[in-house]
Amino acid sequence: MEEIIFPNQIRMHRRLRGMSMQELADHLGVSLSAISKIEKGYRRLNQEQLIQVAELTDCSLQDLYVNEQNSQQEVVLAWRREQERRSKINESAGLKTLGAALRHLRTDRGLTLMEVAESADMTLSVYHRIEMGQREVSDKEYQNIARALSLTVEKLKEEVQRLDDAGQLEDIIQKNDTKYKLLATPKGAPAAVYTAFPNENAKIKVFGIAGRDGNIIINRDDEEAKEVARPVQLIHKKDAYGVNLCTRRLGSLLPNRAILFADPQDVVSVGDIALYYIDDTTAQILSIREDDSGQLYGVRWNPDEKIKLTNNDLSKMHKIVAINL
Repeated sequence: MEEIIFPNQIRMHRRLRGMSMQELADHLGVSLSAISKIEKGYRRLNQEQLIQVAELTDCSLQDLYVNEQNSQQEVVLAWRREQERRSKINESAGLKTLGAALRHLRTDRGLTLMEVAESADMTLSVYHRIEMGQREVSDKEYQNIARALSLTVEKLKEEVQRLDDAGQLEDIIQKNDTKYKLLATPKGAPAAVYTAFPNENAKIKVFGIAGRDGNIIINRDDEEAKEVARPVQLIHKKDAYGVNLCTRRLGSLLPNRAILFADPQDVVSVGDIALYYIDDTTAQILSIREDDSGQLYGVRWNPDEKIKLTNNDLSKMHKIVAINL
């Protein structure tokens, strides 16, 4: 059975780098039509192509995965309908039980989703859907997952059965169902999300005015700052805030109405985009990179400017965790 095609954030990161669809198509060796389908979520990329896109757009693989706030609404709605249809199929196929068991076994071994996905030769997105009980597993994939968990195929089957018989999977299945319903909430209908999390603030403040040399002046103590609906992926990030796109350094890479959302608590690493605070209120937007010697540096755009960084500079950065176009 074919895989469910997920919406993605490739278009956003391509535009952020000032790259055309044709340039991306040429780099991947596919047609312009294929790139259009990939960006709309109608066509799947394989692991090698995902890595190529991440390298070309200078972001992490995780940044390319579905982000419903930034995906086209019609794609999200089509994806939701397909998910609902497949969810009914999955219930009778026992995939929820398998997914819950895999999550239990993975966490019991202290492994991350990424670690198991890489060991099983899968993308993070594919393996995550398996643990969510939303994707069927081929015999080859089952073998790879068993190996990633340091089990034989037969032993993995025994463990799944044992956990199910002991009633240890019901709680995980219920949590997966709740998370699935949350992810299936399309843009424009956030009410259900905030009903599920009534203690979360449904609004998030947006700061920022244009400064000199393309810098952004951010006064997070401004009581009169405007507020917008909190993106779904930030419902648990209480310290996150929005920043107006008011810097000339991004040129036409993003529309003027775009809002960048930053989280001071999220760890900034190579491949991220971050706000680099020169002082308490003045920030620059940087793409964090690393040269062959392991030296960190940041890149500003229009014109391109390379800024040397130290590990201590990472403490002055707030990771950009979402972008509303």
